[in-house]
Amino acid sequence: MDTPWQHTTVLLNEAVEAVLTKPDGTYVDATFGRGGHSRLLLSRLGPQGRLIAFDKDPEAVAEATRIQDPRFSIRHTAFTGIGELPPASVAGLLMDLGVSSPQIDNPARGFSFRADGPLDMRMDPTRGQSAAQWLATATQGEIAEVLRDYGEERFAVQIAKALVARRQERGPLSSTAELAQLVAGTVKTREPGQDPATRTFQALRILVNAELEELQEALGAALDILQPGGRLAVISFHSLEDRIAKQFIARHAREVVDRRAPFAPSAPLKLRAIARIKPSAAEIAANPRSRSAILRVAERTQD
Repeated sequence: MDTPWQHTTVLLNEAVEAVLTKPDGTYVDATFGRGGHSRLLLSRLGPQGRLIAFDKDPEAVAEATRIQDPRFSIRHTAFTGIGELPPASVAGLLMDLGVSSPQIDNPARGFSFRADGPLDMRMDPTRGQSAAQWLATATQGEIAEVLRDYGEERFAVQIAKALVARRQERGPLSSTAELAQLVAGTVKTREPGQDPATRTFQALRILVNAELEELQEALGAALDILQPGGRLAVISFHSLEDRIAKQFIARHAREVVDRRAPFAPSAPLKLRAIARIKPSAAEIAANPRSRSAILRVAERTQD
C-alpha cells in the first residue's frame, strides 16, 4: 500500500548523470530515502551493473524491498557502512543528505515544528536516544553549544536557559509543539519567512542522528571504495553539510607539499572537482524544498 507521505527527489537527473559513467559498474546510493535516485540509476544500468543502497530508516528500507531487481540490494545501516565495501570497487557514489519529506511530513517521526508529535527526530527510531531523552538530561551549556554549533542559532543561550527552566518547573518536553512554542516565546526576531524554531529543530536532528560525524566518516571511506575515474556526488541542504563536502573535495583536489622537504614529490591528488550544481528555477517552483540544495561532484584520480 502506498504511503501518504510523498517525496520529490531533488536534482534527480543532474545527480544520476553526474555519477553514472560505466553502465555495467557498481554504484552506491548511500541514502536511499524513497528511492528516486536509485530507481533512475537502475533504469540506466546495463545488465551487469549493480546498485547497493544504504539507509538507517526502517521505513526507507521497507520501501526499498519493493524493488524487485536482481541488480539491486539494500542495507539497513547508516551510510558509514560504505566503508565495508571492497577497495576500488565502486564506479559512482551518491549521497543525498538531510531529512526526507516523508520524515518531515509524518508528525509521528517528530521532525517537524509545524505539526504536533512525539519529540523523537531519530532516522532510525529503533536505536539511540531521542531528542526528548537528550533534552531531559542535557545541561544548559550542552544545549546552548548544540544549538549554536549545529543550528547556527544566535539565541542559543536564551533558548537553552528557557529549556532548562521549563524542565525544572514542569518536567521535560515530550512533544514537537511544546518545543516549537517554547522557542517561539524565547526568540523575538527571525529572518522573514522562517519559523523561530527552524534552527533549533535542525540542531537537535543533527545531534540525535550524528549527521555531521557520519558524513565525515563516509566521505573518508569514499576515497577507498571509489575506482580511479569513479564519481562522488553529494547533495546538501544546509551550510554545515555543504561546508564539510566542499572542504573535503578541496582538500583532496590540491597538491600537498611537505614544507620540511620542499623538493620531495608532492602528495598525489585523490580527487578532481567536477561541478557545483543548484536546482533550476523550474525545479524550485515545483518543489520549494529544493531551494537550498547544492550538488557537488568530484572524480577519483589515480593515486
